[in-house]
Amino acid sequence: MMGPAHSLSGAAAWLGVGAAAAAAGHTMPWPVLVVGALITAGAALAPDLDHKAATISRAFGPVSKALCEIVDKLSFAVYKATRKPGDPRRTGGHRTLTHTWLWAVLIGGGASLLAITAGRWGVLAILFVHLVLAVEGLLWRAARVSSDVLVWLLGATSAWILAGVLDQPGNGADWLFTAPGQEYLWLGLPIVLGALVHDIGDALTVSGCPILWPIPLGRKRWYPIGPPKGMRFRAGSWVELKVLMPVFMLLGGVGGASALNLI
Repeated sequence: MMGPAHSLSGAAAWLGVGAAAAAAGHTMPWPVLVVGALITAGAALAPDLDHKAATISRAFGPVSKALCEIVDKLSFAVYKATRKPGDPRRTGGHRTLTHTWLWAVLIGGGASLLAITAGRWGVLAILFVHLVLAVEGLLWRAARVSSDVLVWLLGATSAWILAGVLDQPGNGADWLFTAPGQEYLWLGLPIVLGALVHDIGDALTVSGCPILWPIPLGRKRWYPIGPPKGMRFRAGSWVELKVLMPVFMLLGGVGGASALNLI
């Protein structure tokens, strides 16, 4: 799928988690709902860090472009080293390592570790990166025609404000983990969710997605999971733009209202 659909599906997924939490009697404070939705929207772009033409490659200028090239080469190397006889030959690493459940868990776990070891600056870094990505995904057209510096300033300012809001008593820094020093351990959850939602979205497209790696399926270790081929679509097609994106908006709205106990 394309960037806007990935980000919308990520935000809708976190709002759905908020609705489920409210139904279970553990309602998220509104700052957690908002921040989590924005982080998930940004994290839903991150698996395409292996693609030099993806939205994330432009998000942070030369830094993200260079990182995309490194991740592409790393992913390709891992693919070649672990492929089985049934896996096809490839010339690049797109839709391999970064599109797996294992990568999602590792990235989310790394973010949680950063949040509890680096303190406020670690939290701000996580928020900044994912808020910039959320702007790039959710406001794709506006972000494309605006200055990168303005997007970065918006991300930095929003990160500072939202971190301050979360730090207020009762606003959610300790929503899930209450032990001293572990208040922001939950920040890894929307990152894992965003990456997995991205993978599921890509699995619906023509190429499928090797979400289950490194678990082998038959003669393949990089088996492209997906529905029957007749139910798949091409990225950027009318199915994505005219059907899925409105559905994601509707589900996100219903999930958000339910999470806030408005319906």
